[in-house]
Amino acid sequence: MYIVTAISSICSQHKFFVMKKALLVCLLGLMISSTYAQGIVGDWYGNLSVQGTTIPLVFHIAKSGDTYTTLMDSPNQGAKGLATDKTTFSANLLSVDASKYGIKYTGTFLPDSNQVKGMFSQGGMQLPLFLTAKPTAAAPLVTRPQDPVSFPYKQEQVTFENTKAGVKLAGTLTLPADGKITKVVVLISGSGAQNRNEDMGQLNHRPFLVWSDWLTRNGIAVLRYDDRGVGESTGSFQTGTTADFADDAEAAVTYLQLRPDMQGVKIGLAGHSEGGLIAPMVASRNKAVKFAVLLAAPGIPITQLMAKQTADITRQAGASEKIAEMNGATNEKVYQVVKDNPSMPNNELEAKLTAVLTEQWKKYPSNAFGKNKLEDIIKASINTVTTPWFRYFLGMDPTGYLARTKCPVLALNGTLDMQVNSVANLAGINNSLKKAGNKNH
Repeated sequence: MYIVTAISSICSQHKFFVMKKALLVCLLGLMISSTYAQGIVGDWYGNLSVQGTTIPLVFHIAKSGDTYTTLMDSPNQGAKGLATDKTTFSANLLSVDASKYGIKYTGTFLPDSNQVKGMFSQGGMQLPLFLTAKPTAAAPLVTRPQDPVSFPYKQEQVTFENTKAGVKLAGTLTLPADGKITKVVVLISGSGAQNRNEDMGQLNHRPFLVWSDWLTRNGIAVLRYDDRGVGESTGSFQTGTTADFADDAEAAVTYLQLRPDMQGVKIGLAGHSEGGLIAPMVASRNKAVKFAVLLAAPGIPITQLMAKQTADITRQAGASEKIAEMNGATNEKVYQVVKDNPSMPNNELEAKLTAVLTEQWKKYPSNAFGKNKLEDIIKASINTVTTPWFRYFLGMDPTGYLARTKCPVLALNGTLDMQVNSVANLAGINNSLKKAGNKNH
């Protein structure tokens, strides 16, 4: 089944990260069904396997009278107590629905082994998911060669405030041991709720920790912080947009400007994926930013980037060139509708998108969707692209910010990146910086 619906996102996180966004962000509505009342009530643990990545899930099933309810946790994402829409349990058949996210879990309760054996479905994907009454042992973390094992520099736990939003952000400031600071870098995370290390638990990788360690050892101070609503930072990540996250990054710049030990120190931004879009947003309007590093950053309008992303991922999954092109074209139409109607009420936008998707998918081969119902795929796609973050994000065009960015810029993209195509996006970044008259990039 090669249909990749409108669930992709520019997670810098990206590779498995597209799954992380498509599944983990949308997992906000996961639901499961239960069987015998006394057997199914309680906590259930399972591991969802997606392209070699393990995503632990926990379902908390309760019963009041004849009504079942389910709350869900995604521990690696720091998500707890997420409500689902409907849970049913009858004749050992469990069903948990989160219809607004297009997610459903159905399984059979096996009393003898105290397990639920079932399938998780979302956005056209169907994945096996077994649940047990006891947590499965987590795989031990394996030390990675790049993990720092000593910290020969100063580490300071700090907080600063985005006064515009009333959000307090918490982070770590690392300072060279000799106290000689000429540059300080603010690290800006990619899409999705990230802690200060940009911890990718399923991959056992913490790029911001690794980068901050290397930079500080080489005489450059680094400030990395938990996204709003994550870790020790306040606020709500779920209701934030890219513009809100840009305000948070700018608050970090203001905080550094006000520190006595940072007077005369050059402040720079290093943004990863969506953070690579946020960096020029801030740099183009704040002269205190003296340099920027863009990592896997977009350089073309987001609707174009994501249509390309969909087609590339479809090809990588083994689909035919025809299907890949159709998927790209379909998503481009969907994204354009969202972009052209930023203020349209969700119910009206959903109706318009349903018409577009229904018409587009009439063109697909009859077997393209496998056993999945077309209406379920449409619902999953629409629910994803109509969230506040996605609606705002699809309307963004990085070229406008880049064309006003005057400070020195280093842009690095990966040739194997299926999320942010290196050729198109580096060309876009280069052309826009030339328009800015930027001669140091």
